[in-house]
Amino acid sequence: MSKSRRGITRQHIIAGFFTLLGLLMLFNYLPPALAGDDVVSRIALAVPQPIINFPTAWSLSVIGLIATVAGVLGLSNLVSRWTDSLLWIGAVLLFPAILIWAAAGKQTNATVMLSESLRLGTPLALGALAGIWAERSGVINIAIEGMMLMGAAFGFAIFIFTGNIWLGVVGAVIIGGMMALLHGVLSISFRTDQIISGTVVNILAIGITGYLRRQYIVVEGGGRVTLPSLSAMIANAGFPDLARSLDSIPIIGPLVFGGKPIFFAMLLLVVITHIILFQTRWGLRTRAVGENPKAADTVGIAVNRMRYINVFISGCIAGLGGAWFSIETVGQFDDGMTAGKGFIALAAMIFGKWMPFGAFGGAMLFGFAEALGTRFQILQLQVLGGPVPVQFLQVIPYVVTMIVLAGLIGRAVGPAAVGKPYEKQ
Repeated sequence: MSKSRRGITRQHIIAGFFTLLGLLMLFNYLPPALAGDDVVSRIALAVPQPIINFPTAWSLSVIGLIATVAGVLGLSNLVSRWTDSLLWIGAVLLFPAILIWAAAGKQTNATVMLSESLRLGTPLALGALAGIWAERSGVINIAIEGMMLMGAAFGFAIFIFTGNIWLGVVGAVIIGGMMALLHGVLSISFRTDQIISGTVVNILAIGITGYLRRQYIVVEGGGRVTLPSLSAMIANAGFPDLARSLDSIPIIGPLVFGGKPIFFAMLLLVVITHIILFQTRWGLRTRAVGENPKAADTVGIAVNRMRYINVFISGCIAGLGGAWFSIETVGQFDDGMTAGKGFIALAAMIFGKWMPFGAFGGAMLFGFAEALGTRFQILQLQVLGGPVPVQFLQVIPYVVTMIVLAGLIGRAVGPAAVGKPYEKQ
């Protein structure tokens, strides 16, 4: 949390939010708690057991008290050494508070909720990594949405044509890289404004994928297809006992080993991206051309070549994210099925301040927001005595995106030379 001795800081804004939220929770739930309200929220931590019963009013009153204390201390700057820790505790407690509130008098499964968050955060994390690879080298990539859409369409089309699902995934990766090269030619070689170039790629992707779907995918059909989970792949390889033992691990088993190949590829790419960017010579040169291309050129680094390669890698990762939609999850291709996830991925990248693990955290936050909207629908959430319209629940991830970008992440400064074409003198 940032601090300043003058004026209203980001800490004051966050502290004010927690103060209001905490007082609202106390006002609504403390009187019922004192009156002995016996409404219980049943939270399952695994399938089918164990189930923990949380007294709804008492639980939310305690969390509200903690949020209020953290907010007041943050506003007053008292005990400043502990203020940040208290605010972070309040932020973490918001997640169980939401589940307890939504599950009042009902039951929900926290493990399934977390698993859904990881699953729905997968394409966002891949898109954020794609953005990091491009922007760390100095090229703005708002074309992630278009690259993902092309990967989704062509990956599924290749599967229909060849009957091989893995060739479909590889094809999605390659077509994403080719679209990235188009973006690179426009923005690096022709020095087109990189925002305009990315917009062109996005519009082009919408047209090409729509035509491909109508003229080929719908005609050829091919049925629905999804990649198997890791435990299913292990069982199919002849190790059914190992697969069953992995699935039976409490909480971790269904949470991790129920994931599918692109999910695991995403986890590996987060680690690999961090290692390459911050532990290798290639990463040092990538960051150099993104921060000061003239100085990098002076010491013999081919700036534009580095940018081309990094943008191509960016497109390949985005194409893999597209394959997640059509092959790993839905098992079909529909027009515009990425639904703006490429832009939310950019928000996750900014949330993580162009760092792989930070971007992963941002992607999981947005994935949790989307999973939360689905969970609210299942629990038939009611506010003011009536059910919340589905349309309002579906916009939760986009509202979270705006809130995060509007002030919760503080000042996020990208690479110094991002968006600036370089011409060798």
